[in-house]
Parts: sequence; C-alpha cells; structure tokens
Amino acid sequence: MREYLLCLFVAAAVTYLSTPFARRFAIKWGAVAEVRDRDVHSHPTPRLGGLGILAGLLAAILVASQLPLMSQVFQAPPGELPTEVLGLVAGMLVLVLVGMVDDRYGLDALSKFAGQVLAGGIIAYGGISISWLPINGVFILDPLGGVLITVFIVVFTVNAINFVDGLDGLATGISAIAAAAFFAYSYFLSVANGFDRATLPTLATAALVGACLGFLPHNFYRARLFMGDTGSMLLGLVLAASTVTLVGRVDPNAVGSTTLVPALLPLLIPIAVLAVPVLDVGLAVFRRTWKGRSPFEPDKEHLHHRIMEMGHSQTRAVLLLYGWAATVAGTFVALAFVPIVAALLVGAGMLAVVLTLLRSPPGRRINDERAEQVS
Repeated sequence: MREYLLCLFVAAAVTYLSTPFARRFAIKWGAVAEVRDRDVHSHPTPRLGGLGILAGLLAAILVASQLPLMSQVFQAPPGELPTEVLGLVAGMLVLVLVGMVDDRYGLDALSKFAGQVLAGGIIAYGGISISWLPINGVFILDPLGGVLITVFIVVFTVNAINFVDGLDGLATGISAIAAAAFFAYSYFLSVANGFDRATLPTLATAALVGACLGFLPHNFYRARLFMGDTGSMLLGLVLAASTVTLVGRVDPNAVGSTTLVPALLPLLIPIAVLAVPVLDVGLAVFRRTWKGRSPFEPDKEHLHHRIMEMGHSQTRAVLLLYGWAATVAGTFVALAFVPIVAALLVGAGMLAVVLTLLRSPPGRRINDERAEQVS
C-alpha cells in the first residue's frame, strides 16, 4: 500500500506544481474558453489543465517503474518492451494532442471521435483489451471482438467524462471518486487475492486519484484553469483502461464466493463508479436524438444544469453530484467486501437524493452570483 500511496502523492504534487505552467502556456497560446450562452462561467478562463494532469500521471508511472512491488507491471520477456504500459502512455499522448488542438482551435465531433478510436486501438494493440467476459461462466471473445469492445469502452468513457465537465471541479472530483473506487476494488484483487494482472489498474487509478487531487485546487470554484478536452479525454482513457483490465483480465470465478457475492460484480463495478457521467451521457444522447439533433451537439440540459435550475449554487450542485457518485460507487465496492456497509451506503444515497430535491436557501445562489459580479 505504501508504494501505491507514494505514486499517488507524486502524481498529486507534480500535477499541483505543473498546472500553473500549463495555465501560463494556455494564455500565451490563446487556448482560452470564452463565455458562451450555454456556459456557466462568467469570465474567460484558460484551458489545457490536462497538461498538468498528464505530467502528474507520467511522473507517477516513472516512479512506479523504480519500485519493487510495481516491477511486475513493467516486466516483459527478454528483449521486449512492456507493451501494456507503453500502449497506455501512447494512448494518453494521442488524446492529449487531440485535446490540445481542440482546446485551441476547436475540432468537429468526427475528428475527436477518430482520435478517441485511435487511442483505444493503441491501448488494445499494446495488450490492454478484453479477451473474455464473465457471462454464464466465461465467454471467450475473438481478437477482433475484444478490440472492438475495448475501443467502444474507451470512446464511451472518454465522452462520459467530457459530458460531465460543465462546472468548476465537477469532472475532476467525479473522476477522483471513480478512480478511488476502482483502486479499492483492484487493490483487493491484486493484494488480497494475489491477482498480478490487477496491478496495472491499481497503479493507474492510484496515480489518477493523485493527479485529480493535485489539479482540484486550481479547478474548484472559482476555477483559475479548465482541464479542457485535453484533460477530460485523458481522465476518461485512464478510467477506461482500468475498466478493461478489471473486467476482461481477471476471472471472477477464481475469487472466493464469500468475498465477491454476485458473479457479475466485476461488470457492475465499472458502471457503478461512473454512474453519474454514464447517466448524464445516456440522457443527453436520448434527449438530443429525440429532438432530431446530433448526440454530440452541446446543450444546457445536463444534470448539473438541471440541479442549478432547482436553486442550488454551483458549488452546492458540484458537492451534490460528488455525493451521488461516491454513494453509488461506494455501495458497489462495499458489496464486494461487507454487505452491511453496502446497505448503509444505500441509505446514504437515498439521503443524497432527498438533499438534491430540496431547494437551497435563496441567498446561497445570490451570494455566488454577487461574488461573480464583484470579481
């Protein structure tokens, strides 16, 4: 655990320290988010915060390569390279480059989709792909089917995080919560049950938690910097790679039934930890196609927009969505360990729903708006 915590701390520290440089570069390069009708922010804000997140993740991977426990992640046959790690890093760099171009010049949906498919194909080529699914025992996938499902998971997760990136600190915090839930489950598999294959997602999610925590002070209300597509697609890729590794590379039938209750829990946990962005992207696709519009066409009807319309301030809306994400993710992860705790978390989730339905005091949102005007 100490080595994972060290990687988390390194990612947090490097991200926190490098993000101001990313902000200066964004301003100098002109990668600034102007205020549009569908935006919540009221002043131009630099993008490219994903560069700081990338620096933190790469630093954590570099440190991990020198640690004894992490050595199995980087092991490869003599004369060969660790393709899984290299594939993940290459995919990260591809999406960061696509995101940078989009944050500066703006790309159409098809171009971004092509970049996401390319990144998914790269990590699949590197060995991070689903080879079977835990359905009715073991359902073996052919190589092409495994790659296609892997690419689909990457594209879906990347866009889910991108869709939820609408309020200061929202995507950063939800990604941190999702990564923490992945880390808890993956750590249980890799350490408590000795599954070496689970070590890569454990490392990746520990580093991702650290990177998000290091970026959050710069990004929480009022944000000095947005992560932009550079960051949201990067976060989505790392979460997707962790999902693929957990679902497709670890046999749930090999885990004792006393600890993993449902046989399909490895399939449910990735969905649960991303419940809020998955729900948001699902509603957005349905809403836009129902109106005869493109599913990628932006609007101002996301979950966070609706919560603010109920009277909640931006900060309160973000915290409520944090609560939703943590409750759902925590419930399913706890179900793998202590069912009683899961029941308690379900009760906490019901409380979060009640709190969301309650309108915030009128003065709370007014104070936020006055703060915007004064600044």
